[in-house]
Amino acid sequence: MNLSRRGLLGAGASASMLGACATTPGSGAAGPFKPTWDSLIEGYKTPDWFRDAKFGIWSHWGPQCVPEFGDWYGRLMYIQGHPFYEHHVATYGHPSRVGFMEFINQWKADQWDPEGLLDLYQAAGARYIMSMANHHDNLDLFDSAHHDWNVMRVGPKRDIVGTWEKAVRARGLRFAVSNHAAHAWHWWQTAYGYDAEGPMKGVRYDAARLTKADGAGKWWDGLDPQELYTGPTFAPPDGIGSIAEMNAWHDARDGQWIETPPANNPAFVRSWVARQRDLITKYRPDMVYFDNYQLPLGRYGLEATAEYYNASLEWRGELPVVNGKRLDERQRKGIVETVERGFSDSLKPEPWQTDTCIGDWHYNRARYTSHYYVPAHSVIQRLVDVVSKNGNLMLNIPQRGDGSIDSDERQILTDIAAWMKINGEAIFDTRPWRIYGEGPTTVVAGMHGEGAARPWTGQDIRFTTKGQTLYAFALDWPQDGRMQIHALTPQTGRVEAVELLGGPALPFRQSDEGLIIDLPQTRPVTVAPAVRLRGTGLV
Repeated sequence: MNLSRRGLLGAGASASMLGACATTPGSGAAGPFKPTWDSLIEGYKTPDWFRDAKFGIWSHWGPQCVPEFGDWYGRLMYIQGHPFYEHHVATYGHPSRVGFMEFINQWKADQWDPEGLLDLYQAAGARYIMSMANHHDNLDLFDSAHHDWNVMRVGPKRDIVGTWEKAVRARGLRFAVSNHAAHAWHWWQTAYGYDAEGPMKGVRYDAARLTKADGAGKWWDGLDPQELYTGPTFAPPDGIGSIAEMNAWHDARDGQWIETPPANNPAFVRSWVARQRDLITKYRPDMVYFDNYQLPLGRYGLEATAEYYNASLEWRGELPVVNGKRLDERQRKGIVETVERGFSDSLKPEPWQTDTCIGDWHYNRARYTSHYYVPAHSVIQRLVDVVSKNGNLMLNIPQRGDGSIDSDERQILTDIAAWMKINGEAIFDTRPWRIYGEGPTTVVAGMHGEGAARPWTGQDIRFTTKGQTLYAFALDWPQDGRMQIHALTPQTGRVEAVELLGGPALPFRQSDEGLIIDLPQTRPVTVAPAVRLRGTGLV
């Protein structure tokens, strides 16, 4: 089959897009920040609201939640032999006939109750809420002026980002958005492939054959599927004869995490630039999460970040937050690093964030039916560890395709809320101490280290401060009922009073061996008890 570009990405080449990289009135492009790392590093300071907030909740939600089968469904359903492919064929049909775009039409969000969810999120302590603005599937979840594949035209036919933004702002919370679309151009290449084996061998999947004309009289009438799927940059050639060979083709090309602009698809880059500008201009978020190593698409990510910083100074007189991953020491001074599903093994000099999830990034029903979400006590321990190291925790609570969350997720949020009601004082508006803590449990630093994590113990101690008050947490309830802190010797500072948050004043002994606190029999919390320490020279 001829897979030449044949005029793909019509919206990307429209007249409105050709000038997308130019400064537009009110875009905030003019200002002190220039599109260089040096400029970002020299001028940036993380805003206090982010340092105070500590905990955010992420609505990582879109049409990939409709199958309720987990993350990256859109890409993996096109890989023959993969469990997602097998599930798709058995449940919906072959991807040459039923492609991913059909899930967009099925995504109605008819049980989405943003106010009810915000009640739960706010009670659990979230001080910023993030709405996904688009994923690698390239559907804009906002009222997009530069991309026809958006939720005002298809799917819910409702401005997802805009609805979240209004509800979040009304509660006095900070609002964030996440932009994942810079990877769509390579992520989608599996949709241009075909079965290498079996009865459908050689039959190309839907992205390889659908054109705008094919939509006449259908739900996507007037839309071009090539604008959604981005065009066949790495489409497998004809003649691949085995699943292993097809997988190797993808792994060596589109399976890479590519941050550079596509060399032969400038229209995609123009589209991304215009859509990102549209997103920040319409919703003026306090924070933008880029799902990228450093910043997306080379200089275009730098331009978008500088423009956003300048625009935010113009809008509200303060700098926003931009998240990027795998930053070097200098880059951490210009944007805020986020460590996806990972840890820090040290107290970081610059504020940072870890983003993680109680399940799969996109809703997976098996997590509910088999009851294996990350439990509330693990989320709480993670939060305390991150905050003690100068970081924030952003937690995804996966939503079903219809927008609801299940009863297990509700219980997790309820349990977090109960803990926060007692111990939130030692989390919010705090700053790190001289050291983050002590204890026997080590972590593997960096992204995706959760799989190697060991359980925290009652000997793992973490510190925070607020004013002249020092707080100390034991990440689990000590089995012997004693909280021992080796770092708190008289040389460190003299402890004069110890109070258990949610409980009474406690007896203690301080010596050159450290501080020993006798905890009560009655436990105000089941995990991560916190004590308030007052004295001389502690802070």
